[in-house]
Amino acid sequence: MPGVTKEQVAAARRMTAIEFLRRYRADDLVKSSARGEFELKSHDSFKINGESSLWHWKSRGIGGKSALDYLMHVEGCSFVEAVRLLCEEQPVFTPQKHADVEHQRPPFELPEKSPTTTRVEAYLRCRGISQPVIDHCLKAGILYESLPYHNCVFLGRDADGVPRYAALRSTYTYGKQFKAESTGSDKKFGFCIEPTEKSKTAAVFEAAIDAMAEMTLAGDATDKYRLSLGGIYAPEEGRDIHPPAALEEFLRRHPQVDRIEFCLDNDPPGRAAAVALARLYGKRYQVAVRLPPIEGFDYGDLAQAALEYRTKNKATSCARKQNKFKDNVR
Repeated sequence: MPGVTKEQVAAARRMTAIEFLRRYRADDLVKSSARGEFELKSHDSFKINGESSLWHWKSRGIGGKSALDYLMHVEGCSFVEAVRLLCEEQPVFTPQKHADVEHQRPPFELPEKSPTTTRVEAYLRCRGISQPVIDHCLKAGILYESLPYHNCVFLGRDADGVPRYAALRSTYTYGKQFKAESTGSDKKFGFCIEPTEKSKTAAVFEAAIDAMAEMTLAGDATDKYRLSLGGIYAPEEGRDIHPPAALEEFLRRHPQVDRIEFCLDNDPPGRAAAVALARLYGKRYQVAVRLPPIEGFDYGDLAQAALEYRTKNKATSCARKQNKFKDNVR
């Protein structure tokens, strides 16, 4: 093979992506909000499993496992350059800048829309989301059901109302949940539930379903903006957090907002990110950290727990009425 030998190629293929990142990109590799998962500061939709090394670049719809695949598909390195780099013959290779890679972003593709929303509504109700909140998002055009897999599609739109981002979530209520972003999604444009009237407050969440859940728990209130960041990363100790693209774009488009509520997950990454974000934005805005009151919960968990509590109480109440009826007819 021109430029490299078969032995060099074989040696290069042996290194996993996670091993390469830990060795050569340690400053860029950070823990994500999911257990055992990492992401990159420079490529915010890149996720990699810390054990299997399986990685997925959600906004580009590509993935792999080896360091060789990572270098070619994520950092824009040629095959020969990647092999030489991994064999430590070209240690000074400079990765493509994130801005340059994003300039090559593939066309944004939305899943086909289903004529019905039955599966999506049933799934969200099962997750504790109220019907008024579901109806609000459907009417606003930021939620729909896809074909052929009937996933939830949560849309993020630009200032002209054009969809630029889509987060997908399966409607299965059992087994492992499917979560992804549509090819070409731009994380600057997060899923956002608009208030009925202009508000000066924005509540920030990690995921779209958390925003819908908090709105449900607030009595279906439409009193403020509810913005999803599409995930977060916890900053390294002693370092500032990178400003989330979705929040930066949102604030640019809504200059009247003067208060930000950080409603992230109550887990180590969520707590660390909330503190760092509050410190960063507290210089310019009124800020509040509003994590779920239960350790390990997000707002989606709170809404589902509230639903289970109501269902259990309703079942207990029905059982009491039945027993009282039986006592009366004896």
